Amino acid sequence: MKLGIAGTGKIVVDALYAMEPIEDIKVQAIFARPHSKDKGQTLAREYNIPNVYTDYDKMLEDDDVDTVYIGLINSVHFEYSKRALLKGKHVIVEKPFVGSYAEAKELADLAKSKDCFIFEAITVLHNPVIDKMKEALPKLGNIRMMLANYSQYSSRYDDYLKGQVVHSFDPDYLGGALRDINLYNIHYAVALFGPPKDAHYYPNMGFNGVDISGTLVLEYDGFSAVCTGAKDSDSSCFVSIQGEKGYMKIDGKPNVAPNLSIVSVNPDSTELVKDSAGAMVRATITEHFEPDLVHHRMTQEFNVFSRIISQKDYQAAETYLQESLEVMKVVDLCVR
Repeated sequence: MKLGIAGTGKIVVDALYAMEPIEDIKVQAIFARPHSKDKGQTLAREYNIPNVYTDYDKMLEDDDVDTVYIGLINSVHFEYSKRALLKGKHVIVEKPFVGSYAEAKELADLAKSKDCFIFEAITVLHNPVIDKMKEALPKLGNIRMMLANYSQYSSRYDDYLKGQVVHSFDPDYLGGALRDINLYNIHYAVALFGPPKDAHYYPNMGFNGVDISGTLVLEYDGFSAVCTGAKDSDSSCFVSIQGEKGYMKIDGKPNVAPNLSIVSVNPDSTELVKDSAGAMVRATITEHFEPDLVHHRMTQEFNVFSRIISQKDYQAAETYLQESLEVMKVVDLCVR
C-alpha cells in the first residue's frame, strides 16, 4: 500500500504511529490545509514522509499514492472520499463513515465502478475479541439483551460549557456523541446480530443542538440492544450480551476491547447453588479471553486493509463495507 494521508490532527498522529510496524505500508504523502502546513511538515520529518501537499487534488495526482487515508473532520468525509475514488484511489476513511446512508451507498457504488476499495476505519471489527464473541454467541442460547456503555468525559467539554464550540461538538460538522463514541456500540450490535428492525435515540442535547450524550435502543426479534454513549460524563465502559444460557462481557472501552469473559450454563451439571443474595443459580463454566498486545489499537485494522488491497480480497472488503452501510442506516434512523 502506497499511502497518502489527508489531515494532521490527533487521529492522524495516532494512525501514523499505528502503521509504523507494518512493512507493507509506505506513507508517501501527507495533505495539510494551508494553515496546518507546519504540522504537516513536522509529521513528514518525524515519519519520513517524502511529500507534503497543501492542495488535495495535487496529492491525488501523485502516482506514488494508490490509497488515501482520510482523517479530517466528519463533515468532509464524503467529499474527500469521493474525490479520491474518482481519481482511482483506494480509500480508508475514519469513522463515522459519512453523514448518511445515501452518501455511503453512493461511495460504495462509485468504488465498485472504479474497481477500488473503500473502508471505514473502525477498530472493533479488527480486534480478535469480536471474532471470539461471534464464536461464543451460540453458547448463550436465545439472546435477551445487549447493554453497552462507552462514556468518556471529553477533554473539550469544559470549553464547550464556556461556549467555545469545536467541530466535535458542532452538529453542522456532524459532531456529537452518537456519531463519535456511541458508533462503536452500534457496530457491535450490527456485527453480532445484523441490522435491527428499528432504532430510537434518546439524546441529551447541548445548548447548540448537539447530542452531548444519549441512549440508543435497537429493536431485534426477542430482545433489544441498549447503547449508551456520553461525552459529558464518565462511567465504567463495557459491552454485555445476555442469553438464556449465559452471558459475555467486555470490561473496558469498546473501541479497545481489552478482554472478554464468557459465562455459560454447564450442560453436564444440574446443580443449583445460592449466591450472596440468597438466589438459586445454575452451575456455569467461565472462560476468559485476552487478545495479544498490539503496537496500537489501530494497528490491526491497517494490517487488514493492507492485506485486502495487496491480495485483492473483494469478498472481505465487501463484508466490511456492508457492515458500515448497515450502521449508516441505523444512524439515519436516529436522526430522522
